[in-house]
Amino acid sequence: VQLQASGGGLVQAGGSLRLSCAASRSIFSGNAMGWYRQAPGKQRELVAAITSGGSTNYADSVKGRFTISRDNAKNTVYLQMNSLKPEDTAVYYCAPRLRPASLSWGQGTQVTVSS
Repeated sequence: VQLQASGGGLVQAGGSLRLSCAASRSIFSGNAMGWYRQAPGKQRELVAAITSGGSTNYADSVKGRFTISRDNAKNTVYLQMNSLKPEDTAVYYCAPRLRPASLSWGQGTQVTVSS
């Protein structure tokens, strides 16, 4: 497993989801990790990032609603998404912040928010 995102689904506006991403140790260990999303017809964008030490930053569109965290023992990064909006609908991916071009994005996980 290099990058395996899971936890997406269909939720009503205002609902919550928790995404998980299991990464290979060589990819995860010591690296800042990010959650990205790509909506149909749009470019992939960075949603949230976390350093190996736990410092975080967020896109303005999700601040106060999303929380990124990581479990270094499990090589896993999480994204808690609350107060979801229809505009959050996208395929969500995780990847190192400095992703090598040779590293596949993986399948991602679909998040669909209905109004």
